[in-house]
Amino acid sequence: MKRRRTRLELVDEHPARLLHRTRFDEERNLGPIQPLTDRQAQYLDALASNSQVIVLGPAGTGKTFIAGTRAADQLRPRRISKVIITRPNVPSGRSLGFFPGTLEEKIAPWVAPLTETMKERMGAAAFEIACKTGDIEVVPFEVMRGRTFKNCLVILDEAQNTTTAEIKMFLTRIGDDCQVIINGDVSQTDLRETSGLRTIIHLVKSRMMPIPIVEFTLDDIVRSGICADWVRAFEETKL
Repeated sequence: MKRRRTRLELVDEHPARLLHRTRFDEERNLGPIQPLTDRQAQYLDALASNSQVIVLGPAGTGKTFIAGTRAADQLRPRRISKVIITRPNVPSGRSLGFFPGTLEEKIAPWVAPLTETMKERMGAAAFEIACKTGDIEVVPFEVMRGRTFKNCLVILDEAQNTTTAEIKMFLTRIGDDCQVIINGDVSQTDLRETSGLRTIIHLVKSRMMPIPIVEFTLDDIVRSGICADWVRAFEETKL
């Protein structure tokens, strides 16, 4: 794939003006995100026309950045009522109970890549207001059962670390007017059992379900040259 630029950029067509404040902070008037690779363009096209999108690939390809930017751009003009963010918590064990604070406070560091992207896109004040009013919600897997997601955008990050049972539970939460973005890298699963992400990829392909799967490669890494070098080194030596 031909790379379009050397780093990810956001286009600001009109500088922010502090003439008045709204519920979502000053009007930042940011232009649409510009793809840097052909697969990023494919990802953005899939988000624009599908209620569910699965995006795969190595670190540094913009999977999480584009998802967070999409969430901010949908929430700010109220095209959706809420953004819900979740991810499995494997590195510290399958439970968050050993960390201090509420469940939401426990999971906050794990979803920082997404929330920081949204904060940058929306503005810090707008982001904090949205969190306090519940327009941005971080939902741990441990309290997801029984929920129904409606009129919102839901992002499941690091999906390769879900078990099959967990991702089934997640997918059966989806209600009306809901867009779901599932991000992951099946080569980086921390599970000893079959990854739930690998399971749903098989189901989508074998049953020809109308859910696009965008697959980034090493050539799509835009974070930095050294990031690409390290990812390639580990991939080629299979460590």
